[in-house]
Amino acid sequence: MPLLDDTGFVPDPWTRLADDRPAPEGARVIVSLARLREQGPPAGAAALGVHVAPEDDPEAVAEAAARAALISVGFSSFADGRGFSVARRLRAAGFAGELRAFGPLIADQFAALRACGFDAVEIPEALAARQDEAQWLAAARSMTLGYQRGYALPGRNILEARRAAREEAAR
Repeated sequence: MPLLDDTGFVPDPWTRLADDRPAPEGARVIVSLARLREQGPPAGAAALGVHVAPEDDPEAVAEAAARAALISVGFSSFADGRGFSVARRLRAAGFAGELRAFGPLIADQFAALRACGFDAVEIPEALAARQDEAQWLAAARSMTLGYQRGYALPGRNILEARRAAREEAAR
């Protein structure tokens, strides 16, 4: 599946492993949370990534995050917003590794994904064919102010900007 970050489509240095597959020696691998809990980290892997689902137990996700360099958060559809909350909780808990959204997301969600702490988005081939790199990058730049404090967007949130404008106008 194609991988996007804030520069556009990029090569994916990680390999997703099915639960019954061994890790290639020296590879960066992404395993399911269930596999990690049952079998531990794959032997021979250079780096560990863990794929989690929004319905996974938050404590299990936090334990996995402590061991992983990458967390992949699954989205069942573009209408399923639970992955945004998972990302926000992971960042608030101090996860500093790569955070990747995985699934049928759309370009219009890219700015919100980045604001919640995602570093990259992995989308299906068919979706990448319909929404090209330029569309994703334009969407990433579409949101310059956030509504909540403390999210990943630089600068002030929209409420702070409005308050500052009113104070300036009152002078």
